Parts: sequence; C-alpha cells; structure tokens
Amino acid sequence: MRDAEFVIAWTTLPTEADVATFARTLVDERLAACVTLYSPVQSVYRWRDRVEQESEQLVLIKTTAARVEALWARLRQLHPYEVPEFIVAPVIDGNAAYLNWIKESTTETA
Repeated sequence: MRDAEFVIAWTTLPTEADVATFARTLVDERLAACVTLYSPVQSVYRWRDRVEQESEQLVLIKTTAARVEALWARLRQLHPYEVPEFIVAPVIDGNAAYLNWIKESTTETA
C-alpha cells in the first residue's frame, strides 16, 4: 500500500450521525478530495462476544497516501465509536485527470 500514491479509505458511522458534516469537515480540511456517503447499509459483526446487526452509514473517502496519517488522526477525533472502522486500500490505476484532482484537492495550502 505504501507504493500507492492514491487510496480509498472507508469507515462506518451510526445512522443518527451527521455524516454530511463529517464529510464536509474532511474535505474542508483537505484530508479528502471527495467523500461518498451510502445509507443505510446493514452491518453484521461480532462485538464483545455477541453477534450484532445494525444499520449504519458507509463512508468512502478518496485521498492520497500522504494524507492517510492526518486523516486517521482526525477521524479518531470525530468518530463516535469506541473502535472506529478505518480501512485503507490502494488505488492501483484510474483516470489520470481524476487522480490529479485528488492530489490537488488534498494538498495543503500555505
């Protein structure tokens, strides 16, 4: 993953969370170029030795590998879960113009 310049990260939030504000914060702070929201989704998982099923909101975050550490730090501040999902996958290819836009959109300005 470290060789990939671009990544897609994802997390889930509870259905009552304000995901629009969450997404806007990540984009406003240049931690993400784009955040795509899917709601509702169903998650089935094991938590504290019980199988649970909940409606959640899935959040896909398009960013650069260089911004992942800062994104993860900010996500931990904003996220309501005790153990937030945060998974990062490399982008191995894509539309060069789109990838360039991601880079420009996540570059910190002076």
